[in-house]
Amino acid sequence: MARVSRVEGSSVAETPSGQRPRANQRQRLTPQARGRVLAAQGKKLWTELRSVKDAAVELMAKYPDVPSLQAYRYAAGLSQDQAASRYNDVTGNQTSLGGTTINAWETWARGRGQGSPPSMSSLLILCSAYGRGPLGVAEEKVNPTELIAEAYERLTAEDQLALKQFAADKKTVTFATSTPEPGALHEGAQQADQRHSQIGERFVFTVPTVEYGNPEIEVFSLPNPQPGRLLDLTWETFGLGVASLSQQIKNLGKRLDADICFGINEAGLVMATFLASDRFSRCPIGYLRCNKVSDGVVLDDASFFPDVRDAPTIVICDFEVKHADVIGYIARQVRARYPGAELYFAVFGAMTKDRELAVDSFDDLTGAKIMRAADFEAVFIAATMSPPGIEPPLELR
Repeated sequence: MARVSRVEGSSVAETPSGQRPRANQRQRLTPQARGRVLAAQGKKLWTELRSVKDAAVELMAKYPDVPSLQAYRYAAGLSQDQAASRYNDVTGNQTSLGGTTINAWETWARGRGQGSPPSMSSLLILCSAYGRGPLGVAEEKVNPTELIAEAYERLTAEDQLALKQFAADKKTVTFATSTPEPGALHEGAQQADQRHSQIGERFVFTVPTVEYGNPEIEVFSLPNPQPGRLLDLTWETFGLGVASLSQQIKNLGKRLDADICFGINEAGLVMATFLASDRFSRCPIGYLRCNKVSDGVVLDDASFFPDVRDAPTIVICDFEVKHADVIGYIARQVRARYPGAELYFAVFGAMTKDRELAVDSFDDLTGAKIMRAADFEAVFIAATMSPPGIEPPLELR
């Protein structure tokens, strides 16, 4: 990984061997390219340290010319435009901040007599935005005084007093969201895991997604204390999984506006109901009731297909994916009903090929080929499981 050295007040990249690159190599390191490199390093540090604060401290130690306000953004793995989008998301999209404003704040933080300082309220929103980490699902508490540590004296007198009072009270402001943040990797996650004893290891891996979308999702494992028997899920575990899917959809990398949210059988229908209400502005809900036959499944006449516009965007919800190509059959049936449809797939539990549930690759899932062949725009997964599978609360079928 490249390092950066200080040379006459500017930064230049160094090769992994420690040798400075030639002049023509340095010229290629534009500010935009350097920003991408630092954001990637910040994201990697966060993955290793599980802390935006610790990752930011590491970055500032390596790159003294990076102010803390910028280092925290890099530690969250965000570009300036992505940081602005995260800021607007924290406010419930009541603001329309752009990347140019983030740039102006960071330019001010560098102390070059340019840019403009963020207000106290904006600092608090940034604390919440960056505290969510690269995946947007963490709940780390970020202190605003640390966010602008080296630039504190250049704040307005009013904001300095506000920060002093904030520190004296030892309070941390959090911003309410419509959905619990299930992917917290720190204190929030540990508390959640204590409440939901069925939850095993949390990990991040890559799934098929839309072009320029976010392919990394956080998943939790469901270790089975009684191998060979179905794992009966509690309502708490089921709810946590649905909330996790909601957060993955939210952080897809683009806004997903569904025209229909289909549920496969009753468990999938429950999932579709919650997701349609929470993520898709109460879009129409469809029902796909599957009956088992000797060579697979067929759709029951009780299935419901809502009437929508041509070439709709459709999210299909299923409780679990194992070996059988149920979802492939469903995808073909839905496309036949809605020509030109864009299909997305949200599944609660995906079975792994081996006993190891914290898989490294999407292809370590038994249903990977099935899901790839279905040609979904993106796939969302809440949890991994081992054979013979999991059972939803109240044995929803």
